[in-house]
Amino acid sequence: MLEQALQQLPLVAILRGIKPDEVEAIADALYTEGFRVIEVPLNSPQALDSIGRLARRMPEDALVGAGTVLSADAVRDVQIAGGRVIVMPHADVAVIRVAKARGLACVPGVATPTEAFAALHAGADALKLFPAELVTPAVVKAVRAVLPRELRLLPVGGITPDTMAPYRKAGAAGFGLGSALYAPGMSAGDVAARARAFVQAWRAY
Repeated sequence: MLEQALQQLPLVAILRGIKPDEVEAIADALYTEGFRVIEVPLNSPQALDSIGRLARRMPEDALVGAGTVLSADAVRDVQIAGGRVIVMPHADVAVIRVAKARGLACVPGVATPTEAFAALHAGADALKLFPAELVTPAVVKAVRAVLPRELRLLPVGGITPDTMAPYRKAGAAGFGLGSALYAPGMSAGDVAARARAFVQAWRAY
């Protein structure tokens, strides 16, 4: 399910800080621009409420999930709310295994080859390279050379439309987009404009 969504557009929208009463309009705008994976970090206000609203609203080909998932209990809560993707800032193999046992897609955060292989062996569907400010394109190229070719590497952290190309050249197969795409208080129109810029940058490479 995750791979199918990323094949349509391999950009993950990270809506950190979003509130339940605004999440639907923002998600609608993102979907219109082509986004098919939407993440609500659990340290956002009433995050499970937002996830539940999106799970009920979004078309079947859109995957709604949670970010900043730190425990097995949080995985359970996200699934109950309707989330289908677990995104983590770290590579806790116990959390990865719980997510996979529950039939959820899981994208853990890694910054080293050791973390990457541990996460992969635990069942990770893709790897979040985090923070991207630390995992530079040169590092991505080196890690890409030893990981399975089909495994998606998604840099996350400080990514803008202007910084995507060096990562793609190094072997990144998508990105997680945070504050350069959405920041609390932004209108749906503003998010749509930023989303469009990211999509254009991705397709122009």
